Amino acid sequence: KTALSDGVGYFGNVEVGRDVTIAELQDIYDAIVLAVGAPRDRKLGIPGENKTGVFGSADFVGWYNGHPDFTDLKPKLNTETVVVIGQGNVAVDVARVLVKTPEEMTETDIADHAADAIDASPITDIHMIGRRGPIEAKFTNVELREMGKLADCQPVINAAQLPDEVTGDWSDRDKRLKDRNLATMKEFLDISPEDKSKRVHFSFYAKPVEILGGDAVEGIRMENTKVEAGRSVGTGEFFEIECGLVIPAIGYFSDPFPGVPFDADNGIVIHDEGRVGDGIYAVGWIKRGPTGVIGTNKPDGDIAATQIFEDITGGAKPGREALEALLEERSVPRLSFQDWLRIDEAEMAAAKPGAPRRKFVTIDTMIGALN
Repeated sequence: KTALSDGVGYFGNVEVGRDVTIAELQDIYDAIVLAVGAPRDRKLGIPGENKTGVFGSADFVGWYNGHPDFTDLKPKLNTETVVVIGQGNVAVDVARVLVKTPEEMTETDIADHAADAIDASPITDIHMIGRRGPIEAKFTNVELREMGKLADCQPVINAAQLPDEVTGDWSDRDKRLKDRNLATMKEFLDISPEDKSKRVHFSFYAKPVEILGGDAVEGIRMENTKVEAGRSVGTGEFFEIECGLVIPAIGYFSDPFPGVPFDADNGIVIHDEGRVGDGIYAVGWIKRGPTGVIGTNKPDGDIAATQIFEDITGGAKPGREALEALLEERSVPRLSFQDWLRIDEAEMAAAKPGAPRRKFVTIDTMIGALN
């Protein structure tokens, strides 16, 4: 409804820094809000993380979700064992996609190239590694429960790592959520391995210290940890896991945004309470870093709206018509929101039986669908 209102213009296939500069937008608009998020993976910061066979979860999820930037990623799947570093919802989603059967995939909109590659792979074991314990894990219960419903995969947990109950200084809400997660993990102990050819191992109290191998991943060296005052502390005891693919899912990071000052250490634009420059404002992860979900980020929109009303006095800049004229002069093939809807309809029309859509995985095929 918002995108279809007269007050909103949609400029698809237009990139700031490539097709128009931030300075040009400042001449055209009274206010510019940066809401570009944090699209890149946070680095592990350990030896070997640049080896072939290490793919950050943002890239890997982009690959199987059909994101045009990652269509050609070609992750190495000719391995029986995969290590996923992290124990949040993204880590759970990556592990689940790698062990689902083709039949379970039919109701999803996973990209064809990814579904075919995963189906052809010899993967049997996923190790999902967390620095702290099961109580501190970040996954939500909805995501966690799905791991116990997979047709051909057993969730594996060391019963000795599961406490009898949730203890610690948690809010009532957090304690309820953690109680549910603990109960679900205890239910996993009763799932029989019979007729299951794949396994997801929930490995707690371990942190990666080195990715092993020559040019390509051959394994990962881990250090056992313990939790002290809520923090993960190494114990000096090490072990190794042989694997051919490592997927860190430890958080995100922002790219510098062209034309505005950037704090490379923290991965955010430099701002003063959200004000970035003359008529430029920031919201969400590009403002605060990659923490929180939609509800956490909504107040940023309220703050930015208030600042805009405080700062704009005359409102004399030309706006949308000037941007349209500039892009036309440069022969930039911009897409309207109506074009977006047509692409959406074409994807849904191309869906296989039971699937919601069949995604176009390149910009050219998206634009081609309009012709």
